[in-house]
Amino acid sequence: MTETLVEIAQQIPKIRVAVVIERQRQPSPWEDWRFTVADVVVNDGRYGDTPRLLRDDGQAAQFLFPELPVELRRDEGEGYFLNLTSGAPVWFVMWRIDAEDPSRAWPERVTLSYNEAGRLMDAQERVDNRPLPAEVRDWLQDYTDAHYRPEPKKRRRPVSFVAPDQRD
Repeated sequence: MTETLVEIAQQIPKIRVAVVIERQRQPSPWEDWRFTVADVVVNDGRYGDTPRLLRDDGQAAQFLFPELPVELRRDEGEGYFLNLTSGAPVWFVMWRIDAEDPSRAWPERVTLSYNEAGRLMDAQERVDNRPLPAEVRDWLQDYTDAHYRPEPKKRRRPVSFVAPDQRD
């Protein structure tokens, strides 16, 4: 029996997060605005579902963007493994600046995959990271342990032992 897309979607482990982006006004003579991802937290319902301004003192402002999904997919297993074994696992947040109004920025995607973050950066996207809390790290570790097996390392023969016509 084949699975429907709804059944498959229900099997994908996911959580929702809220991202806080901080904006600074004229942080240097060469910049009108500077944005940073200030925080990423699991949205357990207390952050609502509507983006909003948290504070603005004229120089610095913080904006909350709730309800961003983070899904774990089997084909990103290596990226999760690399994130977990990096020594400091992180959230990767891809965000954009409004082309019409450069005083506005927002997060587009949050991932836990080192490889997906690398692909986004290769595509010239802005990607920042924030530390991963222990409970999310444990959730990611359990998923990775269940669904990913690193490729065994293959011993490579020294070039001097390979026939000249078979060398790379």
